[in-house]
Amino acid sequence: MSDFQTNLEKYAELAVKVGVNIQQDQTLVVNTTLEGADLVRLIVKKAYENGARNVIVNWNDDIVSRTKYELAPDEVFHEYPKWRAEETIELAENGAAYLSVISSSPDLLKGVKPERIANYQKASGTALKKWRQYMQSDKVSWSIVAVPSKAWADKVFPEEAEGKRVDLLWEAIFKAVRVDVKDPVEAWKKHDDTLHEKVDYLNDKHYQKLHYTAPGTDLTIELPDKHLWVGAGSVNVQGHEFMANMPTEEVFTVPLKTGVNGTVSSTKPLSYGGNIINNFSVTFKEGRIIEVKAEEGEEILKQLVETDEGSHYLGEVALVPFNSPISQSNVLFFNTLFDENASNHLAIGSSYAFCIEGGKNMGPEELAENGLNESLTHVDFMIGSEKMNIDGIKQDGTSEPVFRNGDWAFN
Repeated sequence: MSDFQTNLEKYAELAVKVGVNIQQDQTLVVNTTLEGADLVRLIVKKAYENGARNVIVNWNDDIVSRTKYELAPDEVFHEYPKWRAEETIELAENGAAYLSVISSSPDLLKGVKPERIANYQKASGTALKKWRQYMQSDKVSWSIVAVPSKAWADKVFPEEAEGKRVDLLWEAIFKAVRVDVKDPVEAWKKHDDTLHEKVDYLNDKHYQKLHYTAPGTDLTIELPDKHLWVGAGSVNVQGHEFMANMPTEEVFTVPLKTGVNGTVSSTKPLSYGGNIINNFSVTFKEGRIIEVKAEEGEEILKQLVETDEGSHYLGEVALVPFNSPISQSNVLFFNTLFDENASNHLAIGSSYAFCIEGGKNMGPEELAENGLNESLTHVDFMIGSEKMNIDGIKQDGTSEPVFRNGDWAFN
């Protein structure tokens, strides 16, 4: 067996055993592009070998998706199939796990009318609102992994020979998800433990606010009284661990919806809706986004903010050291799954219910009362750099360093 095939087998095993952590007699739903076929076939095999009752694979094709956005009538983008939403929600209610295998080009929908993208994002978000709530309160196990496509590899490695680009992206992905080590499953367990040390420290400190400073950034984020920092692995309502993102290098929590003030500048391009948004800044007053500016993709960014009322606010605060393995690889992936794990980031939109004490058992109204944001969307954007400092402000108003020069200020 070639080294590549060995790594692909290990990747599939990692996605099944650590990513969704499939359980005996559980259904697995896999959403994938056609480029993921080789990995998905292995995932299906591993899932059944590890006790899955049924594996449902939903295939998508980027060329078909692009063609639809170019040629379909406008009204189509206001619709999401009712039967598909009902199937997704019913499977979740019956304990299914969800695995996404992504590979789309960051420029897939470049040149498409922004309102078409925005309308479909809103339609799908509305139809799947209940499923998103299940996901964000750990009612279901879910995970996201990635495979290269030619278009994505061309974007990441434009200076390399065309025939080498996909192989280089595979290599970068394998390294980022720790597939290149002897025992990836054990390596992930150790990584999870390391991130939990940071989580425990921050939860013990219980900062009232975080103050971010960097070139183009002066931002204060207030945290809810009952906020919880979490990192790496999650635990669903049945008590089973899962790893929502592979890779992941972050520890994160929720901001107080109305407690964000100042301006933050992006440090990496954001791939959203098949377009790139780059060199942008976002200004907040009492939590609400009052201004956005972007050198590239400004109209797409404005459409994102206008998705609904909740998309005018933040839903996530995440800390990632600049010296994280993905950052040190010096590969700009143009893909949030990877780039957010090379940089401190924030998310526009909905909050994760599990980031507040008792949140997994709260309804939308109670979550809102505790300062959490609700939205049809959740989009991470990268703000970290080696020049970023973050101070934690305690209840008595004193402050202490959390980040200095892009790295943890404590061990």
